[in-house]
Amino acid sequence: MQEATLEQAIKLGLSAEEFEAIKKVLNRTPNFTETAMYSVMWSEHCSYKNSIKWLKTLPKEGSKVLAKAGEENAGLIDIGDGWACSFKIESHNHPSAIEPFQGAATGVGGIHRDIFTMGARPIAALNSLRFGNINDEKTKHLLQGVVKGIGHYGNCFGVPTVAGEVYFEDCYSTNPLVNAMSVGVVKTGKTISATSYGPGNSVFIVGSDTGKDGIGGASFASADINEDSAKDLPAVQVGDPFQEKKLLEACMELVETDAIIGMQDMGAAGITCSTSEMSAKGEHGMDIYLHKVPTRQKDMKPWEMLLSESQERMLIVVKKGKEKIVTDIFDKWDIHCEEIGVVTKDPILKFYMHDELVAEVPTESLVLGGGAPVYDRPYTQPSYFEERDRFDINHIEIPADLQSVARQLVSLPNIASKRWIYNQYDSMVGTANASTNLPSDSAVVWVRETMKGIACTVDCNSRYVHADPYQGGMIAVCEAARNIICSGATPAAITNCLNFGNPYNPEVYYQFVYALKGMSDACIKLDTPVTGGNVSFYNQSPDGAVYPTPTIGMVGMLEDIQLRMTMDFKEEKDLIYLVGQSKNCIASSEYLHKLKQVTLSPAPSFNLDEEYAVQQQVLKLIQQKLIVSAHDIAEGGLFVTLLESAKQRGLGFDITSESDIRKDAFLFGESQSRIIVSVKPGMIEAFESAMVGQAMAFLGTVTKNTIDIDGESWGLTSEWAALYDEALEKMIG
Repeated sequence: MQEATLEQAIKLGLSAEEFEAIKKVLNRTPNFTETAMYSVMWSEHCSYKNSIKWLKTLPKEGSKVLAKAGEENAGLIDIGDGWACSFKIESHNHPSAIEPFQGAATGVGGIHRDIFTMGARPIAALNSLRFGNINDEKTKHLLQGVVKGIGHYGNCFGVPTVAGEVYFEDCYSTNPLVNAMSVGVVKTGKTISATSYGPGNSVFIVGSDTGKDGIGGASFASADINEDSAKDLPAVQVGDPFQEKKLLEACMELVETDAIIGMQDMGAAGITCSTSEMSAKGEHGMDIYLHKVPTRQKDMKPWEMLLSESQERMLIVVKKGKEKIVTDIFDKWDIHCEEIGVVTKDPILKFYMHDELVAEVPTESLVLGGGAPVYDRPYTQPSYFEERDRFDINHIEIPADLQSVARQLVSLPNIASKRWIYNQYDSMVGTANASTNLPSDSAVVWVRETMKGIACTVDCNSRYVHADPYQGGMIAVCEAARNIICSGATPAAITNCLNFGNPYNPEVYYQFVYALKGMSDACIKLDTPVTGGNVSFYNQSPDGAVYPTPTIGMVGMLEDIQLRMTMDFKEEKDLIYLVGQSKNCIASSEYLHKLKQVTLSPAPSFNLDEEYAVQQQVLKLIQQKLIVSAHDIAEGGLFVTLLESAKQRGLGFDITSESDIRKDAFLFGESQSRIIVSVKPGMIEAFESAMVGQAMAFLGTVTKNTIDIDGESWGLTSEWAALYDEALEKMIG
């Protein structure tokens, strides 16, 4: 085996220090194949070498947690009555920037595999998307490709896309963010672990052929996007949702047998990752015979096979003597199932091509928590904080024509309806989605054979995090919980997708560290432990980093799905209340940023204790059946929230503003910890009695189809709804 050179190692993304570290691990100079293996496994994408120190500070303990962060392919929580929920969110940012359709499609496929490799059946998909200026042709191209890719894969695979979020900001122009989340259910005790043990047990590769697509994808995801990135198309995987559907059903059948030791999805770093992680977890090794791997192209080199990220593949360790059980299942589903190796006693991975040993490495040396390097990066407070702190609300003139402002606001791409996007997704395939025709702040899916519902959401306002990473990190978690609460569910746990710029930039790393500190404090307060997720660094262009975007995926539990709450006003003459407290705050709002052109201001007003009190109070109101709708105040402020609640049934509202609050802050400010609820006239006394000692304000009443504010007619709800619903479609063209 010819020795690799330092020059080759650096081209593969390793540093000179890391190359020397590999030499020490092996007690020799690695060959090229081995160097390539370390380059992907020690990339940020696989090793979290620049983030693991801070990831370990996130709260992971919880009474419902069955699989802690890092233990399995996805998080797992106990939802009672013999059922568990598996869920995870991951990024596919860099591939989507280069080839939006396949990048997004394979992101969906990959996250679903993380769920069913644990033996859970995916029942819901969500996504969080970020793009540049909607008026740019490149943005439209990326948006159309990503949405089409998500829709194509999800619709063909047969799992409904039930919720998501889409933002447009200039900083995402070159580097869009595509975060995909999957939620699944499994009977407790039926889960499969991503482990390998038992010398003599057989190692199988199942699923699609291995090709040259996706080679080096993990390393590609750990680099900046630049003008040459389009040359990296081989690093973008190609998906086949029909193949994955067959693979899912075969794996579900496999779960019911006693033939399996462990199973792992082949995602980032392909065969290298799955063999090393399973072996390290089980403290065993493997002998793998690469010439037995089914390939798409002839004469693939060993390193190409080891690094390929071809989709719809699994590595399965089978109990000796039970191989036929496995092969029969995959033959039935017409899926490749090839025995490519054997489990060994010593924790060493040996890869052979015919009779030649092409790579030999200790399993532990490759993996996160083992031999992979851990770095402690310096961080400094961002210099733009100085400009942020100079913001003064008193320098912002209150507009004379608030109606005109509101019309502009509801037409902004971050606020306007995203129906052009979600209409391309099949939200009703299968039988799980319980919320499509009953809109709520979080999606609610049904756990079959029970009365249980799982509420799920993805949330992050990255402008808030940019303004104040610590407070913004808290708000991201709390907004997710607020959405879960407003659907009537109790928040249970989170997964996260941490999208940031280059960690070698001290200001970017400050954003990362403090966002995690904020997330951690919020999770502890809300009792929502972190079950896993991923880190995506290097999201930047030559123009700079994207906004720090710690996307939160959260699940919550409804013991009785029939008790779910929705956002829509129900009937004329119902009364409208604000739970929480209005603040003279317009900081970091869409109104201030987009319409007043103030690019830097503090994060919106927020207090964690206030937030917790509001959430707990609203959940009690729902459980006591004292309210008939609940909708949290988010982007666009109070007016947008009221419009979204009214338009669902063609109703309107007549409200009076609070005299001690600026009218622009009252209507368009985005101060946190506020929820709009509606109450039946006959329940007013009980409602107000339950609210004694809690922050609350009576706003007005639900009307037939008109909007009135402070005695002034703002016209028909239907006209406002048309403006809201059609704005984004007109922009896209």
